[in-house]
Amino acid sequence: MTEHLPSFVCGEWWAPSGIAPSTTVRDASTGEIVTDVSTEGLDLAAALDYGRTVGQRHLAALTFHQRALLLKQFALALTERKEELYALSRRTGATDADSWVDIDGGIGVLFSYSGKGRRELPNSTVHVDGPVEPLSKDGSFLGRHVHTTLPGIAVQINAFNFPVWGSLEKFAPAFLAGMPTLVKPATPTGYLAEAMVRVLVDSGLLPEASLQLVSGSVPDLFDHLRLGDLVGFTGSASTAAMLRRHESVQTGAVRFTAETDSINASVLGTDAVEGTPEFDAYVRQLVTEMTTKAGQKCTAIRRAIVPMGSADAVIAAVSARIAEKTVLGDPRAEGVTMGPLASLAQRDEVRRRVQELRDAGGEVVVGSIDVPEVRRADGSTDRAAEGAFVSPVLLRFADALTDAAHTIEAFGPVASLLTYETPEEAADLVARGGGSLVTSIATHDPTQAIGIARRIAPFNGRLLMLDRDDARSSTGHGSPLPTLVHGGPGRAGGGEELGGIRAVLHHMQRTAVQGSPEMLTRLTGVWHSGATTFTGGRHPFRQSLAELRIGEQIVSASRTVTLDDIETFAHFTGDTFYAHMDEVAAAANPFFPGRVAHGYLLISWAAGLFVDPEPGPMLANYGLENLRFVTPVSPGDEIHVQLTAKQITPRETDDYGEVRWDAVIRNQDDEVVAAYDVLTLVAKSDPAIAP
Repeated sequence: MTEHLPSFVCGEWWAPSGIAPSTTVRDASTGEIVTDVSTEGLDLAAALDYGRTVGQRHLAALTFHQRALLLKQFALALTERKEELYALSRRTGATDADSWVDIDGGIGVLFSYSGKGRRELPNSTVHVDGPVEPLSKDGSFLGRHVHTTLPGIAVQINAFNFPVWGSLEKFAPAFLAGMPTLVKPATPTGYLAEAMVRVLVDSGLLPEASLQLVSGSVPDLFDHLRLGDLVGFTGSASTAAMLRRHESVQTGAVRFTAETDSINASVLGTDAVEGTPEFDAYVRQLVTEMTTKAGQKCTAIRRAIVPMGSADAVIAAVSARIAEKTVLGDPRAEGVTMGPLASLAQRDEVRRRVQELRDAGGEVVVGSIDVPEVRRADGSTDRAAEGAFVSPVLLRFADALTDAAHTIEAFGPVASLLTYETPEEAADLVARGGGSLVTSIATHDPTQAIGIARRIAPFNGRLLMLDRDDARSSTGHGSPLPTLVHGGPGRAGGGEELGGIRAVLHHMQRTAVQGSPEMLTRLTGVWHSGATTFTGGRHPFRQSLAELRIGEQIVSASRTVTLDDIETFAHFTGDTFYAHMDEVAAAANPFFPGRVAHGYLLISWAAGLFVDPEPGPMLANYGLENLRFVTPVSPGDEIHVQLTAKQITPRETDDYGEVRWDAVIRNQDDEVVAAYDVLTLVAKSDPAIAP
């Protein structure tokens, strides 16, 4: 009897005991049994509660930066054992190139979110969003938006095509947000997701209950979800629509985001005729999208939209490139570049869909849906009826407006070629897909590219402009990136994943908070003007990160600005702009009363007024942000500066941290001259004090 694929729930590996109703999963190339899958007897409600309670508690004890560092360690642990994952991945039908997209791509997501978490989030558990909103004239009442972690569990339902990447691209932002995850992979390739989770469990790095895995069906899942939970779904549009109708989603209790199949398009510009770099890049990209993962990609090109006059050339070029570059067979065989579909059921589904496209008027112009000849693992070739193999197929529609071409997706190595006369027609054809994850445009004509892009952007989650300047460096039509939004409107699901920190915030609640500067400072860990300050002690630059407090402040002495100072600075720097050098011209300017000091002179003087020059914990000034010049300074005016420790961010892996200072320059009338943030690096301990 084949062993059941285990789940990892409530802190332990679990599998059905004895004989249980199960689904048999087979090797995509050979048909050999890999495992049986069943959740018979699994206590799903307990697993969800375990995540909401134990998982929430352990993740809440960590800051964004600490979670980010763990993501990096997870990535390193998977890297050390990725050859095990590659070996299993071949059984799913993936070539090593496909596995690189799935396995290394998933690991890359962990690395990316680890870096972004430490660069773009505070070393705390609350994320401040947007500027302060003054709500009173005297500054005693303020408003601020903050993000805090949702109190439930993130349930991630994944498709069969990317069992590793699909899991990790959802897990990484949820983990960084502090939300525990329950992964439910698709059954045909779930054994690869199980192996990935096992590596993470074996590493001993996972905070308790932060990641669980359910191997098998969960028909009553939504009945157990409640306010504060989140579901991230990847799969078919029909299934997403069914899940959305569940009461827990309809009432708004459970957040639901979907990324579903879409009829993505790629447009060949009218200028990109045969022989141009854009034509060649278009054909390469189209064939790549048809054959990578055997076309089983939610971002794959399903509609090749080309000018009428270029259609025959595109067909011939695609046919030639497939014949030259594509070797269909068992991924364990040397030289194979395209493997089978994930299962026999998927193979049969693709064949049915191709037949539907043919019945609607599509003519097969490249490839065939007959049982193909494939290369076996031992190097021999034959027609492997027991494998889930399908040849690349390109269909041509004489009528580009045929509904089937824009509504039927054969989720495999299949695309349809549609023709157009004008760029406006091309854009209209893209829109007929009803919403897509991605559309690419191959043209070197900016006017044409921009015209099409503006018309189709509302129907797409991502656009790729392809031409001779970026063809070599392009990441490709079908490659979602951690830093860019993945999702799309309409048929594509209407959801959004990835997109950098945006995905983290999907797992948090944005709340408007109103209160005094003191209360907002305590809540956010960011000093607000009007909150408590500490003055009169040691100079803030003499204090280490461990000693420094938010609100630590220095108010400098004053300095008088003279005409000689302005002229000296002008000639020394070469900035002889008329507002500093010509009294008549400056006075004619509506913003100045006459000659005025350079803004950068004032910033330089401010540094001289607040700095403590001796060596100590202050290591470096690495930038200014949010600089605004408010009031002009004339010869004879005085300035002084107020510097306040605004935010303190220790770095988890270094002996120093970052301190953001609120700097305000004022004149003798106490008017604000300039305001900005000073960014510094400060040692965690004073290097002058021996340990």
